[in-house]
Amino acid sequence: MWSLQNLLFIICIALRCVTCEAGVIHVTGYVGREVNVSCSYDEGYESYEKYLCKNDCGDSDLLITTSNSSKNKYSIHDNKTSRIFTTTISDLHSVDAGKYWCGVTRTGKDIYTEVELKLVPDSCCDTVTKVQSYEGYSESVSCPYESQNSLKYICRGNRPSTCLQQALITSDTKQNGRFRLDDDKMSGTFTVTINSLTRNDSGSYLCGVQRNSELDVFSAVELEVEEWCCVNSTKINGTAGNPLTLQCPYPPQHWDNRKFLCKGDHRNNCSDMVTSQSRFTLQDDAASSSFTVKVTELEAADAGTYWCGSDSQWRVGNYTKIELSGMLDTFV
Repeated sequence: MWSLQNLLFIICIALRCVTCEAGVIHVTGYVGREVNVSCSYDEGYESYEKYLCKNDCGDSDLLITTSNSSKNKYSIHDNKTSRIFTTTISDLHSVDAGKYWCGVTRTGKDIYTEVELKLVPDSCCDTVTKVQSYEGYSESVSCPYESQNSLKYICRGNRPSTCLQQALITSDTKQNGRFRLDDDKMSGTFTVTINSLTRNDSGSYLCGVQRNSELDVFSAVELEVEEWCCVNSTKINGTAGNPLTLQCPYPPQHWDNRKFLCKGDHRNNCSDMVTSQSRFTLQDDAASSSFTVKVTELEAADAGTYWCGSDSQWRVGNYTKIELSGMLDTFV
C-alpha cells in the first residue's frame, strides 16, 4: 500500500498538493520536553486510519499510526467526537524540528495536512530584572505584557515548559497565601506582591502570559532577599558576675531619637532591656553618634541576641546586632 501511496503523494506534491488541506499548522516545543501535534479531519473519516509522518512521507518517514498507537517516543490518540487526532512527541531534540504531515488513509490519495515544528530552549531569558529586598519585608515584582485578556501567572525557576503547572499564583486566583497578583490593564503590567519575605524566597522567577495558539510569553526576575540588618553585626564574649559595656553606633540624623537596647532572636520578638532591667543603663553621646549600654553584673541568662536601636520604624541599616555568648558560667 505504501509504495502506491508514496507515488500518489509525490504526484500530489507536484500538483501543489491537491489532496492536502489548506494552511500549515505551526507548532513550537521545548527541547527536552514533549509537544502535541493536533490535526482535524472532516466528518465521515472517523473510522479511517490516521498517522504522522516526516519529510516526504516515505516508508521510513512513517512515525506513528492509530492502528499502532504507541511507538518509541511517539503516541497518537484519535478523538472521534471532536474529529481531531493528536500525536505526542516526547524527549524533543534539535533533530526533531522540521516538516511533518498529518495523514488520513483513504482509497486513492490520502489527505495530508502540513505541520512545521519549531524547537526552542527550555530556558528564559536574555534580559533579567534584578530585585533586592530584605527578610520580613514585602516586595512587588512588575511584569509587562501585551495580551490583555490572557491569563497571567508567576512561577519559581527558569523553565518555561513547566511554569504554568507550578505557578505560585495566577490572575484567576489573585491571592494565594503570601502572594497577591494585581493586573493593571491600562498600563499593560501585572504586579505580584510577596509578603513576609524570607531568605528562602531568593532566586529566579518567571512572569508568564498565556497564549492559546503559541508558546506563552515570559519575562525573568531575579529576587535577592537579604538578612534584615544593621549598621554592623558583632559577637561579644562575657563572664557571669562581671560587668559589660556594649557600644552602639547610630546614624547622625538620629541624634534626637529615643535609643534602646532590646533582646530577642528577631526584631519582631524583641524586649527592651533598659526599661525592664535595672542592671542595664544607657548613656548617649550625640557627638560621636553612638550610645553605650552598661550591664553592672552579667547573668548566665543574659546570653543571646541583642539589637541596639535608634529608629522606631525598624528600617534596615539603623541597628547594631550583638550576639552575646562565651564564658557565662560563674567562676568558682
